[in-house]
Amino acid sequence: MKDVHSQRNGRPVKKSLAEKIHVFLEMIKFQHTIFALPFAFVGAFLAAGGMPSAATCFWILLAMAGARTVAMGVNRIVDLRFDSENPRTKDRPLVTGLIKKTEAWIMVAAAAVTYFIASYNLTPLAFKLSPVILAILVFYSYTKRFTFLCHLFLGLGIGIAPTAGWIAVRDSIGIVPILMSLGVMFWIAGFDVLYACQDAEFDSRRGLHSIPASVGVPRAFFISGVFHLIAFSAFMAAGFAAGLNWIYFLGMAATFVLLILQRRIVTPHDLSRMNIAFFRLNAAISIILFVSTSCSIFLGR
Repeated sequence: MKDVHSQRNGRPVKKSLAEKIHVFLEMIKFQHTIFALPFAFVGAFLAAGGMPSAATCFWILLAMAGARTVAMGVNRIVDLRFDSENPRTKDRPLVTGLIKKTEAWIMVAAAAVTYFIASYNLTPLAFKLSPVILAILVFYSYTKRFTFLCHLFLGLGIGIAPTAGWIAVRDSIGIVPILMSLGVMFWIAGFDVLYACQDAEFDSRRGLHSIPASVGVPRAFFISGVFHLIAFSAFMAAGFAAGLNWIYFLGMAATFVLLILQRRIVTPHDLSRMNIAFFRLNAAISIILFVSTSCSIFLGR
């Protein structure tokens, strides 16, 4: 990765604003918002029984972007010392100096303000719970320091999305979004366990906690499978509780196939294709669940 300045005639030249924004988005992996954002709208669509108002959709989008930016920004800041020592993460912008820590904190503060403004413009319950939700998202970044259950905390942070979307529309909580949130929680936790297998040795050496570092990679794969089985069961239960039709369950069948495929692409003895399994397949699962749920709602239950 290039240094914070490019060189011209031996003199450093600052990056343009567009380049700087690109680096910020890369730092927080903004493109991975696809894992959580569709589920916020799933919750909102289920609550509304169709498409919520354009204003509600806008504020949900802004709240999700703000919350995730805070979560990822804090994660990168508090993990800076570990990222600089880990060969897999040594090229991250904060480590290389492309982004200064002060700049990262300014981004986090701006994102937090955006999140609270968006929550305020949704429902009273959404605004009341907004500090609690943000606290959960931030707290995750510290969990690897004391518990191997950190994967479940990450799952909880992202799994809140369907319930948050439901609250943004109905100003209440119901069994359907809770089941959907439970599914997202264990789905995220399951693939985070797989992703953490790449850092099992490093985490063990540095005294960080994760399931792969605690029980080894082969057992971690088994535990990930259990988490994904729980997730699939919760998604199925949510579909039945919401009275969704065959389109949703067809999407669930596709999801099950992709979860199995994930374990064909990466194995305890070959993690080389983790990015394909982690990013592409999970993005596909997220989109499939969103589309199948939406189509089931819009085309009749």
